[in-house]
Amino acid sequence: MQHRVISVLLAGFVCLVGAARPATAHELVDTAAARGAGVSPAVLSLATAAVTCAVNSGDIAAPPSLTLIDYSRPSTEPRLWVFDLHTGQLRFRELVAHGQGSGENLATHFSDDSNSHQSSLGLFITGETYVGNNGYSLRLDGMEPGFNSKARERAIVMHGAPYVDPTVAATQGRLGRSWGCPALREAVARDVINFVRGGGVVFSYYPDDRWLETSRFLHCAAGTPVSTLASRN
Repeated sequence: MQHRVISVLLAGFVCLVGAARPATAHELVDTAAARGAGVSPAVLSLATAAVTCAVNSGDIAAPPSLTLIDYSRPSTEPRLWVFDLHTGQLRFRELVAHGQGSGENLATHFSDDSNSHQSSLGLFITGETYVGNNGYSLRLDGMEPGFNSKARERAIVMHGAPYVDPTVAATQGRLGRSWGCPALREAVARDVINFVRGGGVVFSYYPDDRWLETSRFLHCAAGTPVSTLASRN
């Protein structure tokens, strides 16, 4: 598995649209702060490579924020980080739930199927907010057909939940689980949602062979922008 990650990293990075000079993806965020907050350098490189690819291919405008979720980590550990892409600063480091169908403390199964109650992998763009059954929530649009493009149809959204709590994790050995949504602590959900809404990107990672080998954003090349964005309106 590691050789697949390394092969993607060695492919290099290109400058963001509108940048004044070529820049590596690492320059998008404060990598020292990211390492200090527990972010895997390899996973961070994949995330920022996917962002630069999506921008350069014309799929998205340069996003204001990057939310990185590392589902290879247990739910009892912080595994969601939010970066301000204007400054590179790390703004949030948080617990996040995965879907009931994805696993117990460790998520191992991922799907884009309706009623699977599994989390999805890949690159998402944040949409609009609304108030629903889970309170203040943020719609997500998946950009990767076969992996997350049914996110809006499945109502995979970011929201707060009482089961995302360190006390719950300590009591039962894992966080509570969602129906596939990246659920956050209720105390921080509104702040996180307000920061990332409306054009931020979310990158959900797990070392899944099929996704690593076939994701267009991890093997950047010129091509037609992902058609799922056209369905957002």
